[in-house]
Amino acid sequence: MRMIGQRHLGGLIAVLLVFAVFLTCFVMAGAEDSILSETEVSTPDYTSLFDKNAVMNINIDAEEKDFQEMLDNARKEEYIKCNVTVNGTKVQNVGIRPKGNSSLSMIASSEDTDRYSFKLEFDHYVDHQTLKGLDKMVINNIQSDTTYMKEYLSYDLMSQMEVPTPLFAYANVTVNGKPWGFYLAVESLEESFALRNYGTGYGMFYKPEGMGERGSGKMNDTMEKMQDRERSGEDTEQTQKQMPQKPGNIIQDQDNAIQNKSNVIQGQGNAMPDKDSIAQDKGNAMQFPDNGDGAQHGVQRDGPKAGNFREGAGGPVPGGADSGNGVNLVYQSDDPDDYSDIFDNAVFKANKKDYAKVIKALKNLNDGTELDKYINVDEVLRYFAVNTFIVNLDHYASNMGHNYYLYEKDGQLAMLPWDYNMAFGGFQPGNASSAVNFPIDTPVSGVELADRPMIGKLLGVQEYKEKYHEYLQQICDEYFDKRNYENKLDQVDSLIGNYVKKDSSAFYTYDQYRSGLEALETFGQLRAESVRAQLSGTIPPTSKGQSSDSSALIDAAGLDMSAMGSMGGGKGGPGRDRGKKTFSRPVPDGEDFRSRDEAPDLQAGADDALQNAAGIWTTDDPSLIKTAIVCAVFQIAALLFAIRFRRRRFGNF
Repeated sequence: MRMIGQRHLGGLIAVLLVFAVFLTCFVMAGAEDSILSETEVSTPDYTSLFDKNAVMNINIDAEEKDFQEMLDNARKEEYIKCNVTVNGTKVQNVGIRPKGNSSLSMIASSEDTDRYSFKLEFDHYVDHQTLKGLDKMVINNIQSDTTYMKEYLSYDLMSQMEVPTPLFAYANVTVNGKPWGFYLAVESLEESFALRNYGTGYGMFYKPEGMGERGSGKMNDTMEKMQDRERSGEDTEQTQKQMPQKPGNIIQDQDNAIQNKSNVIQGQGNAMPDKDSIAQDKGNAMQFPDNGDGAQHGVQRDGPKAGNFREGAGGPVPGGADSGNGVNLVYQSDDPDDYSDIFDNAVFKANKKDYAKVIKALKNLNDGTELDKYINVDEVLRYFAVNTFIVNLDHYASNMGHNYYLYEKDGQLAMLPWDYNMAFGGFQPGNASSAVNFPIDTPVSGVELADRPMIGKLLGVQEYKEKYHEYLQQICDEYFDKRNYENKLDQVDSLIGNYVKKDSSAFYTYDQYRSGLEALETFGQLRAESVRAQLSGTIPPTSKGQSSDSSALIDAAGLDMSAMGSMGGGKGGPGRDRGKKTFSRPVPDGEDFRSRDEAPDLQAGADDALQNAAGIWTTDDPSLIKTAIVCAVFQIAALLFAIRFRRRRFGNF
């Protein structure tokens, strides 16, 4: 028996070793497939809900007492439970709350409004609950926009230019079965968005917001005291965005006093008004001063700057919200605390390694080194081409420096779009001509191009500037081709016109909507004409060049920018049975964010990708780990058995 064992033992060992190796290879192949699948992107079921060519139906069922209490105490930003039905699909125990910060204070202080924008969080009360895979969405009240189309067209153009864009669709909203308002539904930039666009190996999202923008102090209290709760990044204390007021009224909002005046501030060579003192005319555009020389937008004075004011295409403005804590993406140091406006607003839980990747990328961006390695150059150029064309200045490109998401993956940065209700010149210095002729090569306002390195450094590279120009030309030739643009507006109008007419809580009348559409069409055509001329060299593409020679600027004297709506514009509509008279409030400004200490740890794949690049295999799949352990045990056992057999065999000789 012993002789038979010795005779066949070698073969048995060989079989065991082959089996162990085969099993190991099988596991590694499966692990490789798992790793590869992390980057695969699938289309979730909820995408069918966001049909931009149809109107979404949303019904919110909530206890009337709870819902009214939520509205009456909107400053607390507290969720209540509700059931939500979207296009016939019902989800129970959903979290809902109004969105905003300073605007919430103003709304709560007014008897003339209760039409808030809302956030719907499907997993707030029930872990992992979704609406067909969607974890969160917002419904925006389309304030400050007579056309109802500014944000819709902006996202549509971003999507056409192949920039990762949140899904969006118009929504007819009812509460407890009763009409509430006509909104724009937008996919939140959180985990569902990340999975849809980047797969399970997605990187980190940040929503930079300067604390200087949150003047009421409510946000600070919330961030310090509340846990496991969404933070509001929608309004970011933009005191420029004020509520429409009755003539002669003065609304006191904590630190802010905003007084109506009979005339719109037009460009007279004055400094941009301070955020705590902004005058506006009811229903008219909030026009900021021009670039400081009394001429057209993009024209700025040469000479010394006064006090704490900086100049840019938009003229001298106070430092305001543009703090030095990272929101401007200017490299400060290697200390994460110098970038609190970024890292405190991480969407997912971030750690020191994540911070280090962002800081390293910002350093190289500011140094202008290895830009294609640390910046997703092509995507960022597309992103800025759209923002420049539509003159979106409530954004990174202005002294506000907000309303964007920063995406980091494997140490490379990109920017993602958010909040476009003030696009199409709605937040712009000067008059109609200054918006139409906004300079494409110095596309900033209130700051210098060097203060915005994400665009300034890229335009400093001739190859990248030429590509940026190509994308601007593409926008002119395709989206804003006269016939295409007219057809687009007609198509959207045919979709929403009747809803707008019946929107009892509308900020504007239906007649104002019709006038706004005419102005929107005119603006698009004139803007395309100016951009084409700037690309060809007929019009100077920089603010300095336009200052030297304004003779070729496109004449926009016949365009009334205020017809399209403006910051805080709109007189509101009929009141509700709850005793409120109208629905006129500041606009939501951005998506919610979490502090770096409280965000869930949803980030995946970045560290693994670095290890994989170094040849280190990693996995978080428990089944793969267990199988790998079994393989290792088989191999070790076979080797030990072989060693023991060899010792016995040699011992017999």
